Amino acid sequence: MTKTELAKQIRSVSYLTGEFKLRSGQISNFYWDKYRFESDPKLLTAIANEMVTLLPTDFDGLAGLELGGIPLATAISLQTGAPCYYVRKEAKPYGTCNLIEGGVRKNNTLVIIEDVITTAGQVCTSIEEIRGEGYTVEHVIAVIDRQAGGEKKIKALGCSYKSVFTLAELDSV
Repeated sequence: MTKTELAKQIRSVSYLTGEFKLRSGQISNFYWDKYRFESDPKLLTAIANEMVTLLPTDFDGLAGLELGGIPLATAISLQTGAPCYYVRKEAKPYGTCNLIEGGVRKNNTLVIIEDVITTAGQVCTSIEEIRGEGYTVEHVIAVIDRQAGGEKKIKALGCSYKSVFTLAELDSV
């Protein structure tokens, strides 16, 4: 599947119009329902293929953010053999009390994997929390960048940022 075909399919299955409240609190007249492309094995595989091309050359594992980044990190892991870990929005208060699940080793370098980024509020919070746990985070990769300030905030934390698609690219198909 070409990147243009992938963009058309993502838009076809996951672009919704109406009135939507985003995580940032903003109200939008459109929404990218990532679960619609993440639940389709063909689309998930094609998206993971594109995300693999954006990975840095040196890292220890993939950090999929709860909830949408988890299937993406898993699909990328299956293609690359890189271990994937699951980052909670907050450490669970019982059992192992982990923020990051999956047995990640201390001092590892992790690549953040996310689905849709608007203002990057949760991504930036997660970067700071993961770093606070003793891990290195220098790269963030997303499927869709809504181009609403997220890239600037991520880069302000000293991370590189790449997305498979920008809002402008998806609007052009």
